[in-house]
Amino acid sequence: MRGSFFDPQDEDEERTPDPERIFWALDDELPKDVPAKPESLPETLPCISSRDMVIFPNMVVPIVVSKPRSILALEASLAEGRLLFVSAEKEREEGESRGDPVHAVGTVCAIAKNFRGVDGRSRVLLHGLFRAKINRWIAREPFDLVRYMPWPDNPPARTIQVEALVRRVVEQTEHLFRLNPLLSPDLLSVIRAMDEPGTLAYLVVANLALKTPDLQKIYENRSQTRRLSRVLYFLNREISLLDAKRKIQMDAKGEIDRSQREYFLREQLKAIRKELGEVSEENDELAILSDKIETLELSPVAKEEARRQLGKLARLHPESSESGVVRSYLEWIMDLPWQKPPARKVDIARAQKILDRDHLGLAKVKERLIEYLAVRILNPEGKPPILCFVGPPGVGKTSLGESVAKALGRPFVRLSLGGIRDEAEIRGHRRTYVGSLPGRILQGMRQAGVTDPVFMLDEIDKMAADFRGDPYSALLEVLDPRQNKNFSDHYLNLPYDLSHVLFLATANVLDTLPSPLLDRLEVIEIPGYTEEEKKGIARQHLWPRQRKENGISSKQADLTDAALERLIREYTRESGVRSLERRLGSLCRKMAVGILEGKKKTFRIGPETLMDWLGQPPYRETPEEEKPLVGVVRGLAWTPTGGDLLFVEATLMKGRGNLKVTGKLGDVMQESAQAALTYVRSHAESTGVPVDFWSRKDIHLHVPEGAIPKDGPSAGITMAVAMASAATNRPVRGDIAMTGEITLRGRILPIGGLKEKLLAARRFSMKEVLIPEENERDLSEIPAEVKNALRITPVQRMEQVFDRVFSAGTHT
Repeated sequence: MRGSFFDPQDEDEERTPDPERIFWALDDELPKDVPAKPESLPETLPCISSRDMVIFPNMVVPIVVSKPRSILALEASLAEGRLLFVSAEKEREEGESRGDPVHAVGTVCAIAKNFRGVDGRSRVLLHGLFRAKINRWIAREPFDLVRYMPWPDNPPARTIQVEALVRRVVEQTEHLFRLNPLLSPDLLSVIRAMDEPGTLAYLVVANLALKTPDLQKIYENRSQTRRLSRVLYFLNREISLLDAKRKIQMDAKGEIDRSQREYFLREQLKAIRKELGEVSEENDELAILSDKIETLELSPVAKEEARRQLGKLARLHPESSESGVVRSYLEWIMDLPWQKPPARKVDIARAQKILDRDHLGLAKVKERLIEYLAVRILNPEGKPPILCFVGPPGVGKTSLGESVAKALGRPFVRLSLGGIRDEAEIRGHRRTYVGSLPGRILQGMRQAGVTDPVFMLDEIDKMAADFRGDPYSALLEVLDPRQNKNFSDHYLNLPYDLSHVLFLATANVLDTLPSPLLDRLEVIEIPGYTEEEKKGIARQHLWPRQRKENGISSKQADLTDAALERLIREYTRESGVRSLERRLGSLCRKMAVGILEGKKKTFRIGPETLMDWLGQPPYRETPEEEKPLVGVVRGLAWTPTGGDLLFVEATLMKGRGNLKVTGKLGDVMQESAQAALTYVRSHAESTGVPVDFWSRKDIHLHVPEGAIPKDGPSAGITMAVAMASAATNRPVRGDIAMTGEITLRGRILPIGGLKEKLLAARRFSMKEVLIPEENERDLSEIPAEVKNALRITPVQRMEQVFDRVFSAGTHT
């Protein structure tokens, strides 16, 4: 009989105790004060309900009575006859109308023992007498009182069918006891000796795990044959369930035995390590790692690998070198961000405001960045291009990336790639090496802590390949939006999703980048700043920052506009503003010393006092060779640090028309010199060179600052003018600069870096600049203040150049 002792937390029901507490009084022993026959019992009895149980005749069972109505019924029974009518409580469906609380067929029970606890509950030992049925409810208050009548079985007929059922029930019961060793062997002996079909049915069914409705249906049936048939059905079902359970247990036995064996071995190993002092129960690292692995949002592949490595770590000695390798690997897996990126709201107006606040000028660059952000808002799952900011140092390439991160609300990670030559710096080292680590990419992801940071690859043009591998090739997978979803690091050896990362790159030049990598980048050129832009940047950002860093308040220091202009023109020569910020920092440091020495409390810096603070200016506002000179021409060159003024010198010496070129010129520039010489010789008459000149003179072409490598075709017209000036002894204007590639026919071809070259011309106070006519369309991108400060003359042929540089009328 299933059930349990009364649950102290549930005060509104009576339940059966454990089946081992139930027994049978087959000898009809009753309390001495209880009548033995139904006809000698009273016609009405107090009634209590039982839940999850059916009490059969001859069953002795303890119950706990806790309901107030049931306790009153129990007290009335103890006062008169010690008899109760006990029936199973009905199970009601939801919405069913309220009727009789118990089944009509129940059992008349004698109270064998009663014990009243201090908690007000009564522990009662009931002895089932006979089956009975409720005729009528006499009273419902203060307790249930019913009129009943005996409900005996139909007259038994000991037919062959009944005998066969009895034997079959006994056989199946024996089979059940063999399958379920928890059943009492003594009970099986009683069942074997039982020859009464009704009592046999009660005895067997009480030990089956049946629900109360099934028990009640069997109990109410007055036909012994049908009752036994029903019992046999439930016996067969229980045996089938136990057979299936046994088969499942046998199938899983091998796996269970292996798992148990591993468990016991691990426990023994832990005990041994504890005895050796190698394991501390207070700090069980393996348990902490296991809990962390299960709670983290790892990818399925990463979680499975972490579990495998944790099992490996549990089998290793804590002091072994491999244990440290496995532990470090697990820590890297758990430290990396794996979760999906959160939804981030981006406001275009706010992004524009951040870019304007952090950067002055750069209108084209800001416009492209706003377009980029707008596309990301409309299509966050798209595959965006990788932006690469290209420009001279100090123009704000890295800070642009920081502004983009602020606008998107994402963490910013900067990875400097300058000087990297080992592929493992990108992809990581394999764990077979001592001290191996993941590559810089995954290290940056751990630093960010999210899967969608803004990742700045700084100085991407400064990497190089050698015998340790090609880091450029390793970047191909990182920067390909269609491949980096499953980026594989050699150390981690697991697919890691980089598709949500916003990669940006910076470079000074693009010449060193391989074509496959350059094909994955969208290049955004950032030119140098004009003088007005530098003044604005200094006022808004550099000067306040340097005052703050050096402890100088705005009331203590005053830098005039004239002093700032002179500082830009004569103390710095750059496309960016780094040197300018260093000069401003030097001024603030000298002020700090003066304040502490008590010389002054406030300082006003003007152009006339700038030399007292910073000494002689390293650059002059106008070049030294400002007057016209023979054989000296001013060209314009583009360098990684911006535009520059390039002097080209030519001189004659006795010889036979040979050309000598010096100044560490590259192959392209030397070829341009040869082309310029060929043009001058072939057009000797039009340029005024004597016919026999080249048979008696050699020419030496030199570009000063010979230690600096120079190359490119844009100095072609400059070298041709220098040679023609030296050959004709005509001076070249000192206020004119030029740039352009020359052909053998004297045609001038377009060049690159026009803005940087024009900025250099203005910086060196040139009055006029000659540019190729085909570059005239690029003037729309040149700031107005630069075009207003220079006379820009487009030329198509060398004859036009000679007219401008040798014309005395234009030298004003």
